[in-house]
Amino acid sequence: MAELLKGAPVAAALCEKTAADAAALREQGIIPTLAILRVGARDDDLSYERGAMKRCEKVGVAVKNVVLPVDVDSETFFNTLESLNNDPAVHGILMFRPLPKQLDGERARKCLSPQKDVDGCTDGSLAGVFTGTPLGFPPCTARAAMEILHHYGVELKGKRVAVIGRSLVIGRPVAMMLMHENATVTICHTRTVDVPSVTREADIVVAASGQMESVGADYLRPGQVVVDVGIGWNETKQKLCGDVRFDEAEPIVSAITPVPGGVGSVTTAVLCRHVVEAAQRTL
Repeated sequence: MAELLKGAPVAAALCEKTAADAAALREQGIIPTLAILRVGARDDDLSYERGAMKRCEKVGVAVKNVVLPVDVDSETFFNTLESLNNDPAVHGILMFRPLPKQLDGERARKCLSPQKDVDGCTDGSLAGVFTGTPLGFPPCTARAAMEILHHYGVELKGKRVAVIGRSLVIGRPVAMMLMHENATVTICHTRTVDVPSVTREADIVVAASGQMESVGADYLRPGQVVVDVGIGWNETKQKLCGDVRFDEAEPIVSAITPVPGGVGSVTTAVLCRHVVEAAQRTL
């Protein structure tokens, strides 16, 4: 049986450090503060917002909720975003996307200050990820995957890693972060020929294509570590699952993240960590 790389212990350790750093900042008169900018009331946004607020409260991060109507005009939205950029009491901004059609999502992404972009969606944050410099922050999901690997002592130096997926949310950022730790990374995508032959050669597989239960036993071999980033409902809508067919993978590989209870359970802890790190950078 494979070792389960559960997210809860990772999140707990990360939150312990974050809470200590947040307390130290408060002693210096700095209250680490996250602004959550939400347009409308999408169910998935509301669910993530509740989880983020609960986690922030536990670690001593203040939250400023900025809620705009779903039919908000462009001028109001961008004035609101700019005011958050310029507010010295706000250290991090979480901007829910996608935005309604009347708002230019690309303009919003470029307008958000990289220094306050705690979920790594701006060009500045992504440039920091690619260059390995502390400009902005990586996407929370990408860092959550890395935090799991670090927590469980998975060796990265010199290891072969196959990343399935090339999105700017997880695939490409996590590949860059892995390379900064001297792993040898191959990114697989929809145009990759014979993906299973690539993943079977890897020591670590990061499944991040967003295709539910698309990675089966033929992609894997004994001894591998599998990080499953995907989460969604299976075809019958009866259970949450990841990109990996867990029942097939678990008897083969040496370690695997469960879904749910794996990478997703670490993301809000990373979000809080980024807010505190942004506040520390102001000192």
